[in-house]
Amino acid sequence: MNVNDPQNSSVFQEWMENRKQEIEHTLEQLLPPPDTRPAVVHKAMRYACLNGGKRLRGILTLGFCECLGSPARRAMKPAAALEIFHASTLIHDDLPCMDDDDLRRGQPATHIQFGEANALLAGNALLTLALGWMGETAVPLPHPPCMLVSELARAGGSEGVIGGQIEDLEAETTPADEEKVMYIHTEKTARLIACACRCGAICGGGCASKVERAGSYGMNLGMAFQILDDILDCTQSTEKLGKPAKSDEGHGKMTSVSLWGLEGARAKAADYTQKALEDLESLEGPTDMLEALTRWLLEREM
Repeated sequence: MNVNDPQNSSVFQEWMENRKQEIEHTLEQLLPPPDTRPAVVHKAMRYACLNGGKRLRGILTLGFCECLGSPARRAMKPAAALEIFHASTLIHDDLPCMDDDDLRRGQPATHIQFGEANALLAGNALLTLALGWMGETAVPLPHPPCMLVSELARAGGSEGVIGGQIEDLEAETTPADEEKVMYIHTEKTARLIACACRCGAICGGGCASKVERAGSYGMNLGMAFQILDDILDCTQSTEKLGKPAKSDEGHGKMTSVSLWGLEGARAKAADYTQKALEDLESLEGPTDMLEALTRWLLEREM
């Protein structure tokens, strides 16, 4: 689907907005009410989860479920789980002991709003709640009942998001190294995006090979997404980003831009986007919206 075509763009934007609203409604309903004891942590959890964002991971989960012929509602709780897990990682990323950022999505970071200890505990609570929501979701055969929990646990653990964050911190102020950058991007960002795609395919009743293809797409899309994030950090304002501009440079981060330069990073993002589109071609089912989403993400900056 050509998202630059006015008619196609309108259909795609409506699909995106509908899915986003469905996810946000689910989050509003499922997150503990703000007056539930202990109120401060539940207020912090809701603050971190309900303050905007693209809902990319949740939309991908719903999109792959639909692509494989099942209604999106079957993947709604896993989609919400991916979103609150992602929110937990952003809370932790912003903490003074990590990236020490005061702004997130145009608002004070959670630790600025609620204090460092409450933010840390809110992030931990969201992580465990996400696993709980995965466990409460029925998984169609031939997959084992615990598969969604296992998918998120693997993607989010020491050999996934946490591992990527550790090496991201270790790499600060060191010379750019391609193997290190690729590892950080793969584990810190792409792994969770791939998990979202795989969970959607599982909820949609996809066989093992389709789940693997969904995961391959997610890895390629996730790499393109992170490279574009690196580019945007260098080229956009704080107001547009909703977080401090040039934060990566200020922290001495090892990024795709510090490794390949702006034009080289743009070329890499386009290459990974093309690989993701090729992954979609190998899937049976209606992939138009996922294809449009893939192209739209690349065109955020390019």
